[in-house]
Amino acid sequence: MARDLRSSLIAVVALTAVFGLAIPALFTGFAQLAFSSQADGSLIKVDGKVVGSRLAAQGFAKPQYFHERPSATTPAYNAGATTFANLGPTNPDLAKAVRQRAAAILKLERPFNPGLTIHGIPVDAVTTSASGIDPDISQAYAQLQAPRVAAVRHLPLATVKSLINDNTDGRSLGFLGELGVNVLELNLALDRQQGR
Repeated sequence: MARDLRSSLIAVVALTAVFGLAIPALFTGFAQLAFSSQADGSLIKVDGKVVGSRLAAQGFAKPQYFHERPSATTPAYNAGATTFANLGPTNPDLAKAVRQRAAAILKLERPFNPGLTIHGIPVDAVTTSASGIDPDISQAYAQLQAPRVAAVRHLPLATVKSLINDNTDGRSLGFLGELGVNVLELNLALDRQQGR
């Protein structure tokens, strides 16, 4: 029995050293060498100060900024607690949340888009993403917000639309997924455009 106990203890120590220390250190070292920005969280810095991550949304509420998708986390846009709403398409809570979000968007955007109806609001504007903190919005949602942002910032609409195009990510491998506009990068580009 003592021999079995000693063998078990050696196995636990050896496996912990290999799988708990050596392999994670190897992968971390490789990631730092090959993909240092991604391994560090794809952080975005302005004047040497971290302002966010390219991979996680943050809340923008001011009218001069593009707004992101709704968040499913508590508190909102909490990258440390990603989650999803888990509400099915027939769930009355989902329908209620979508109606409330659509009403808020109509109230905010209609002064700048007089013909806007609920049918003109893209799905990603009123639904949360799988992670609850998706940093991208669709081009349709960005285009919907462009007149407001241009008017509030006193910029030509063409300039704002050009910035949307400049900050649109293509499909993965050229054919997977949809085009997406990174909201943080777009808002930072707007600030740079106006020297902020």
